[in-house]
Amino acid sequence: MEVRLDGRVAIVTGAGAGLGRSHALMLASRGAKVLVNDLGSASDDPDSARRAADVVVEEIRAAGGTAVANYDSVADPAGAQALVASAVEAFGGVDILVNNAGILRDKSFGKMDMADFDEVVRVHLSGTAYVTHAVWPLMTAKKYGRVVFTLSNTGLYGNFGQANYGAGKAGLVGLMNVLRIEGAKNNILVNAVAPMAATRMTEASMSAEVLERFLPEYPSAAVAYMCSDQFTESGTIISTAAGHYSAVKIVSSEGAQLDGAASPEAVAAAWSEITDMSGARTFANAAEEVAFVMDAAKSGVVA
Repeated sequence: MEVRLDGRVAIVTGAGAGLGRSHALMLASRGAKVLVNDLGSASDDPDSARRAADVVVEEIRAAGGTAVANYDSVADPAGAQALVASAVEAFGGVDILVNNAGILRDKSFGKMDMADFDEVVRVHLSGTAYVTHAVWPLMTAKKYGRVVFTLSNTGLYGNFGQANYGAGKAGLVGLMNVLRIEGAKNNILVNAVAPMAATRMTEASMSAEVLERFLPEYPSAAVAYMCSDQFTESGTIISTAAGHYSAVKIVSSEGAQLDGAASPEAVAAAWSEITDMSGARTFANAAEEVAFVMDAAKSGVVA
Protein backbone atom coordinates (compact mmCIF):
# COMPACT_ATOMS: atom_id res chain seq x y z
CA MET A 1 0.00 0.00 0.00
CA GLU A 2 1.32 3.43 -0.93
CA VAL A 3 2.26 5.58 2.03
CA ARG A 4 0.35 8.85 1.78
CA LEU A 5 0.08 11.89 4.03
CA ASP A 6 -2.70 13.72 2.21
CA GLY A 7 -4.46 16.30 4.36
CA ARG A 8 -1.79 16.23 7.07
CA VAL A 9 0.13 19.28 8.25
CA ALA A 10 3.79 18.69 9.06
CA ILE A 11 6.48 20.78 10.74
CA VAL A 12 10.10 19.93 9.99
CA THR A 13 12.68 21.82 12.02
CA GLY A 14 16.15 22.54 10.67
CA ALA A 15 14.78 21.87 7.18
CA GLY A 16 16.84 24.33 5.15
CA ALA A 17 19.45 21.76 4.13
CA GLY A 18 20.63 18.19 4.57
CA LEU A 19 18.38 15.72 6.34
CA GLY A 20 15.74 18.31 7.22
CA ARG A 21 15.41 19.40 3.60
CA SER A 22 15.15 15.78 2.55
CA HIS A 23 12.46 15.10 5.18
CA ALA A 24 10.45 18.14 4.08
CA LEU A 25 10.63 17.18 0.41
CA MET A 26 9.68 13.57 1.18
CA LEU A 27 6.69 14.50 3.33
CA ALA A 28 5.48 17.02 0.77
CA SER A 29 5.83 14.47 -2.05
CA ARG A 30 3.44 12.23 -0.10
CA GLY A 31 0.81 14.93 0.19
CA ALA A 32 1.59 16.70 3.47
CA LYS A 33 1.48 20.46 3.81
CA VAL A 34 4.86 21.38 5.25
CA LEU A 35 6.15 24.18 7.40
CA VAL A 36 9.87 24.40 6.62
CA ASN A 37 11.68 25.77 9.66
CA ASP A 38 15.29 26.92 9.48
CA LEU A 39 17.29 29.74 11.01
CA GLY A 40 19.61 29.93 8.03
CA SER A 41 23.32 30.70 8.21
CA ALA A 42 24.75 33.78 9.90
CA SER A 43 25.38 36.72 7.59
CA ASP A 44 25.48 40.48 7.53
CA ASP A 45 22.65 40.35 4.98
CA PRO A 46 19.40 40.28 7.01
CA ASP A 47 17.55 38.50 4.18
CA SER A 48 20.06 35.67 3.83
CA ALA A 49 18.98 33.96 7.06
CA ARG A 50 15.64 33.33 5.41
CA ARG A 51 17.07 31.99 2.19
CA ALA A 52 17.62 28.36 3.18
CA ALA A 53 14.01 27.76 4.21
CA ASP A 54 12.70 29.76 1.26
CA VAL A 55 14.66 27.67 -1.24
CA VAL A 56 13.18 24.45 0.13
CA VAL A 57 9.68 25.94 0.05
CA GLU A 58 10.26 26.89 -3.59
CA GLU A 59 11.39 23.34 -4.35
CA ILE A 60 8.27 21.88 -2.79
CA ARG A 61 5.97 24.27 -4.59
CA ALA A 62 7.73 23.68 -7.92
CA ALA A 63 7.00 19.97 -7.50
CA GLY A 64 3.31 20.70 -6.91
CA GLY A 65 3.37 20.60 -3.12
CA THR A 66 2.32 23.04 -0.42
CA ALA A 67 4.76 24.67 1.99
CA VAL A 68 5.58 27.80 3.94
CA ALA A 69 8.82 28.97 5.52
CA ASN A 70 9.55 29.78 9.15
CA TYR A 71 12.73 31.20 10.68
CA ASP A 72 12.21 30.92 14.45
CA SER A 73 14.72 29.26 16.77
CA VAL A 74 13.72 25.96 18.37
CA ALA A 75 16.16 26.67 21.20
CA ASP A 76 13.93 29.44 22.55
CA PRO A 77 10.53 28.58 24.10
CA ALA A 78 8.95 31.68 22.55
CA GLY A 79 10.46 30.77 19.19
CA ALA A 80 9.03 27.26 19.44
CA GLN A 81 5.59 28.65 20.21
CA ALA A 82 5.84 31.10 17.30
CA LEU A 83 6.95 28.30 15.00
CA VAL A 84 3.88 26.22 15.80
CA ALA A 85 1.63 29.28 15.60
CA SER A 86 2.93 29.86 12.07
CA ALA A 87 1.83 26.37 11.04
CA VAL A 88 -1.60 26.88 12.58
CA GLU A 89 -1.98 30.25 10.86
CA ALA A 90 -0.96 28.83 7.50
CA PHE A 91 -2.67 25.45 7.58
CA GLY A 92 -5.09 25.37 10.50
CA GLY A 93 -3.31 22.87 12.73
CA VAL A 94 -0.42 20.44 13.13
CA ASP A 95 -0.55 16.65 12.68
CA ILE A 96 3.12 15.80 12.27
CA LEU A 97 6.28 17.11 13.91
CA VAL A 98 9.73 16.07 12.79
CA ASN A 99 12.32 17.42 15.23
CA ASN A 100 15.48 17.64 13.16
CA ALA A 101 17.20 20.94 14.01
CA GLY A 102 20.70 20.57 15.38
CA ILE A 103 24.18 22.03 15.73
CA LEU A 104 27.67 20.71 16.42
CA ARG A 105 30.37 22.12 18.70
CA ASP A 106 32.79 19.19 18.74
CA LYS A 107 35.74 19.08 21.12
CA SER A 108 37.10 16.59 23.62
CA PHE A 109 35.35 16.94 26.96
CA GLY A 110 38.40 18.15 28.87
CA LYS A 111 38.86 21.00 26.41
CA MET A 112 35.17 21.78 25.91
CA ASP A 113 33.78 25.15 26.92
CA MET A 114 30.68 24.52 29.02
CA ALA A 115 28.90 27.26 27.09
CA ASP A 116 29.25 25.05 24.01
CA PHE A 117 28.00 22.08 26.02
CA ASP A 118 24.91 24.01 27.12
CA GLU A 119 24.23 25.38 23.63
CA VAL A 120 24.30 21.99 21.93
CA VAL A 121 22.12 20.36 24.58
CA ARG A 122 19.72 23.31 24.42
CA VAL A 123 19.22 22.94 20.65
CA HIS A 124 19.00 19.15 20.48
CA LEU A 125 17.25 18.24 23.73
CA SER A 126 15.53 21.39 24.99
CA GLY A 127 14.69 22.55 21.45
CA THR A 128 12.98 19.26 20.72
CA ALA A 129 11.09 19.49 24.01
CA TYR A 130 10.07 23.11 23.39
CA VAL A 131 8.56 22.47 19.96
CA THR A 132 6.97 19.19 21.00
CA HIS A 133 5.45 20.89 24.05
CA ALA A 134 4.05 23.61 21.80
CA VAL A 135 2.26 21.11 19.51
CA TRP A 136 1.17 18.75 22.29
CA PRO A 137 -2.09 20.57 23.19
CA LEU A 138 -3.09 20.68 19.51
CA MET A 139 -2.48 16.97 19.04
CA THR A 140 -4.18 16.15 22.34
CA ALA A 141 -7.31 18.08 21.36
CA LYS A 142 -7.38 16.41 17.95
CA LYS A 143 -6.50 13.01 19.43
CA TYR A 144 -3.97 12.53 16.67
CA GLY A 145 -0.26 13.18 16.36
CA ARG A 146 2.91 11.80 14.85
CA VAL A 147 6.14 13.03 16.44
CA VAL A 148 9.61 11.96 15.31
CA PHE A 149 12.79 12.71 17.23
CA THR A 150 16.22 12.70 15.62
CA LEU A 151 18.75 10.64 17.55
CA SER A 152 22.32 9.70 16.70
CA ASN A 153 24.60 6.74 17.15
CA THR A 154 26.72 9.12 19.22
CA GLY A 155 23.94 9.30 21.78
CA LEU A 156 23.31 5.57 21.57
CA TYR A 157 26.90 4.29 21.57
CA GLY A 158 29.25 7.25 22.09
CA ASN A 159 31.79 9.02 19.91
CA PHE A 160 35.01 10.82 20.80
CA GLY A 161 34.75 14.60 20.99
CA GLN A 162 30.96 14.78 21.12
CA ALA A 163 30.04 14.76 24.81
CA ASN A 164 27.59 17.65 24.36
CA TYR A 165 25.98 16.18 21.26
CA GLY A 166 25.83 12.68 22.74
CA ALA A 167 24.27 13.94 25.97
CA GLY A 168 21.59 15.86 24.08
CA LYS A 169 20.75 12.94 21.84
CA ALA A 170 20.71 10.39 24.67
CA GLY A 171 18.36 12.65 26.61
CA LEU A 172 15.89 12.39 23.75
CA VAL A 173 15.58 8.65 24.37
CA GLY A 174 14.25 9.32 27.86
CA LEU A 175 11.93 12.04 26.60
CA MET A 176 10.57 9.76 23.88
CA ASN A 177 9.97 6.89 26.29
CA VAL A 178 7.89 9.08 28.60
CA LEU A 179 5.93 10.80 25.84
CA ARG A 180 5.03 7.54 24.12
CA ILE A 181 3.28 6.56 27.36
CA GLU A 182 1.64 9.93 27.97
CA GLY A 183 0.54 10.31 24.35
CA ALA A 184 -0.92 6.82 23.92
CA LYS A 185 -4.45 7.62 25.12
CA ASN A 186 -4.70 10.46 22.59
CA ASN A 187 -3.25 8.59 19.62
CA ILE A 188 -0.01 10.59 19.70
CA LEU A 189 2.82 8.35 18.56
CA VAL A 190 6.37 9.39 19.44
CA ASN A 191 9.21 7.62 17.66
CA ALA A 192 12.80 8.30 16.67
CA VAL A 193 15.18 7.92 13.77
CA ALA A 194 18.93 7.64 14.25
CA PRO A 195 20.23 8.58 10.81
CA MET A 196 23.62 8.61 9.20
CA ALA A 197 23.64 10.62 6.00
CA ALA A 198 25.86 12.80 3.85
CA THR A 199 25.02 16.31 5.00
CA ARG A 200 26.95 19.51 5.59
CA MET A 201 27.46 18.29 9.17
CA THR A 202 29.08 14.97 8.15
CA GLU A 203 30.69 15.50 4.75
CA ALA A 204 33.99 16.64 6.25
CA SER A 205 34.51 13.23 7.85
CA MET A 206 33.54 11.01 4.89
CA SER A 207 35.29 10.15 1.64
CA ALA A 208 33.62 10.89 -1.68
CA GLU A 209 33.07 7.17 -2.28
CA VAL A 210 31.33 6.72 1.06
CA LEU A 211 29.33 9.93 0.68
CA GLU A 212 27.70 8.58 -2.46
CA ARG A 213 26.02 5.84 -0.47
CA PHE A 214 24.89 7.92 2.52
CA LEU A 215 21.91 9.58 0.90
CA PRO A 216 19.54 11.56 3.15
CA GLU A 217 16.57 10.07 1.32
CA TYR A 218 17.09 6.78 3.15
CA PRO A 219 16.37 8.22 6.62
CA SER A 220 13.59 10.36 5.13
CA ALA A 221 11.80 7.26 3.86
CA ALA A 222 11.69 5.89 7.42
CA VAL A 223 10.52 9.24 8.76
CA ALA A 224 7.68 9.43 6.22
CA TYR A 225 6.52 5.93 7.11
CA MET A 226 6.58 6.68 10.85
CA CYS A 227 4.50 9.80 10.17
CA SER A 228 1.80 7.89 8.31
CA ASP A 229 -1.44 6.27 9.45
CA GLN A 230 -0.02 2.87 8.45
CA PHE A 231 2.50 3.12 11.28
CA THR A 232 1.02 2.23 14.66
CA GLU A 233 4.05 1.79 16.94
CA SER A 234 5.33 4.24 19.53
CA GLY A 235 8.71 4.39 21.23
CA THR A 236 10.53 2.79 18.30
CA ILE A 237 14.08 3.78 17.36
CA ILE A 238 15.13 3.11 13.79
CA SER A 239 18.79 3.37 12.85
CA THR A 240 19.32 3.94 9.15
CA ALA A 241 22.23 4.59 6.82
CA ALA A 242 23.12 3.84 3.21
CA GLY A 243 19.93 1.85 2.67
CA HIS A 244 20.27 -0.23 5.84
CA TYR A 245 17.56 -0.10 8.50
CA SER A 246 17.56 -1.64 11.97
CA ALA A 247 15.63 -1.29 15.23
CA VAL A 248 17.48 -0.24 18.39
CA LYS A 249 16.22 -1.18 21.85
CA ILE A 250 17.37 -0.79 25.44
CA VAL A 251 17.56 -4.26 26.92
CA SER A 252 18.31 -5.77 30.32
CA SER A 253 20.05 -9.00 31.24
CA GLU A 254 18.15 -11.51 33.34
CA GLY A 255 20.60 -10.62 36.09
CA ALA A 256 21.34 -12.26 39.41
CA GLN A 257 19.39 -12.17 42.67
CA LEU A 258 21.75 -11.62 45.61
CA ASP A 259 20.29 -12.23 49.04
CA GLY A 260 21.87 -11.75 52.45
CA ALA A 261 24.30 -8.98 53.30
CA ALA A 262 25.04 -6.52 50.52
CA SER A 263 28.73 -6.44 49.69
CA PRO A 264 31.00 -5.47 46.79
CA GLU A 265 32.48 -8.98 46.98
CA ALA A 266 29.08 -10.57 46.33
CA VAL A 267 28.55 -8.32 43.33
CA ALA A 268 32.02 -9.16 42.02
CA ALA A 269 31.43 -12.90 42.42
CA ALA A 270 28.14 -12.69 40.47
CA TRP A 271 29.37 -10.22 37.86
CA SER A 272 29.43 -12.69 34.96
CA GLU A 273 25.83 -13.69 35.71
CA ILE A 274 24.76 -10.06 36.16
CA THR A 275 26.18 -9.07 32.78
CA ASP A 276 25.19 -12.20 30.83
CA MET A 277 23.05 -10.90 27.95
CA SER A 278 22.05 -14.30 26.55
CA GLY A 279 18.56 -13.92 28.01
CA ALA A 280 18.22 -10.18 27.40
CA ARG A 281 14.78 -8.67 27.66
CA THR A 282 13.15 -5.29 27.36
CA PHE A 283 10.48 -3.59 29.45
CA ALA A 284 7.41 -1.69 28.30
CA ASN A 285 7.88 0.91 31.02
CA ALA A 286 9.68 1.56 34.32
CA ALA A 287 6.89 -0.02 36.35
CA GLU A 288 7.30 -3.29 34.44
CA GLU A 289 10.98 -3.44 35.38
CA VAL A 290 10.15 -2.72 39.03
CA ALA A 291 7.61 -5.55 38.99
CA PHE A 292 10.20 -7.90 37.51
CA VAL A 293 12.76 -7.02 40.20
CA MET A 294 10.18 -7.38 42.96
CA ASP A 295 9.16 -10.83 41.69
CA ALA A 296 12.81 -11.86 41.59
CA ALA A 297 13.37 -10.59 45.12
CA LYS A 298 10.33 -12.45 46.44
CA SER A 299 11.29 -15.74 44.83
CA GLY A 300 15.03 -15.39 45.46
CA VAL A 301 15.70 -16.35 41.85
CA VAL A 302 15.45 -14.74 38.44
CA ALA A 303 12.81 -16.33 36.22
